[in-house]
Amino acid sequence: MSVIKTEKIVKIYNSKHLPVKALKGVDIEIEKGEFTAIVGPSGSGKTTLLNIIGGLDKPTEGKVFIDNEEITQLTDSKLIDFRLKNIGFVFQSYNLIPVLTAKENVSFIMLLQKKSQKEMDQRAEELLNEVGLSDKFNVRPNKLSGGQQQRVAVARALASRPKFILADEPTANLDTESAFNLLDIMARLNKEENITLIFSTHDQRVIERARRVITLVDGEVSSDEHFDR
Repeated sequence: MSVIKTEKIVKIYNSKHLPVKALKGVDIEIEKGEFTAIVGPSGSGKTTLLNIIGGLDKPTEGKVFIDNEEITQLTDSKLIDFRLKNIGFVFQSYNLIPVLTAKENVSFIMLLQKKSQKEMDQRAEELLNEVGLSDKFNVRPNKLSGGQQQRVAVARALASRPKFILADEPTANLDTESAFNLLDIMARLNKEENITLIFSTHDQRVIERARRVITLVDGEVSSDEHFDR
């Protein structure tokens, strides 16, 4: 049974000159526990589709269902609450808060969820241990390498115990060793905790790990392949 479903998603951006049709009626269904990579050339609509699935952007036409709830019909406040409870995001640029330590960055989403200080501390330390940063609790982002910052971002994405993690080009700024370490962590979480992973990427290292690869070309699905990995 699908936990994420898009129906005829169209996205049109109105530029100064001509409207740009980024997505042209995309239909996909994703089942619980899948590790899916959305791939395609630059400008194919990967990030746009990921942002619409995650409720960070609204389609011009079409619907998105997550756990049978049509998120495209939610008010802004309800959508924020839905994202907070269900979806973890990992971005290419990390998006960590510079003035907060690694532990505080991981705790931040739990603060928004109004968790107790004790629960926030325990969960943040547990997750930073899990991603191999047990010695970086009190270090701020500017003192961390790119790979370390991205691992903090993964820990933060997991802090709310989301059903889904959406990652937009998460390995793009990482060296090979850091990228493989990150992918090892994500693949383990996918298998052990059955978290549904959806990556937008052009990174072959990610594509080779994903068990499903959806290729977009010019805003349309050109292929949808499953792999036994």
